[in-house]
Amino acid sequence: MSEVTPGGFPLRLENCSIERALGVVGEKWTFLVLREAFAGVRRFADMQLATGAPRQVLSARLTRLVEAGLLRKVPYREPGQRQRDEYRLTQMGLDLYPILVSLMQWGDRYLSDSEGPPVLLTHRDCGAPIEQYFRCAEGHEVAGPRQVTALPGPGLRTAPAPAGTSAEVAP
Repeated sequence: MSEVTPGGFPLRLENCSIERALGVVGEKWTFLVLREAFAGVRRFADMQLATGAPRQVLSARLTRLVEAGLLRKVPYREPGQRQRDEYRLTQMGLDLYPILVSLMQWGDRYLSDSEGPPVLLTHRDCGAPIEQYFRCAEGHEVAGPRQVTALPGPGLRTAPAPAGTSAEVAP
């Protein structure tokens, strides 16, 4: 058995969802490609211009995002040109939007220039600024991590403890 944290969880999960997600999106160019995809940018040259990514890096990131299921390729052909692909968000990719907004708002709060954030997100229908909240299934607002209890899920798998370590921390 792995060592146990004060909260009762093993120190090393074999199947951590955060680690798996970072394996797909945990890289600067990936987030910048997704930022542009959410802004409606679909074509390679436009993404390269908007992100500043080197051609090979952008190509590799787009391939990875397609393979992971976040983007899909849609062929198009300009008159007199060869067929090319546009990159469009899948539902899996669209579901990352709140994460990108949270990351942006964190950057706005702690890393913006003195003039303020470079981009403001507003509700298209009424113009009010976008805000994000955590709510439980009963509708209560959750202010932060101290109001959350993590419980073992049905798919929890722990990694074996390294040789020579204690098997468990006493409660």
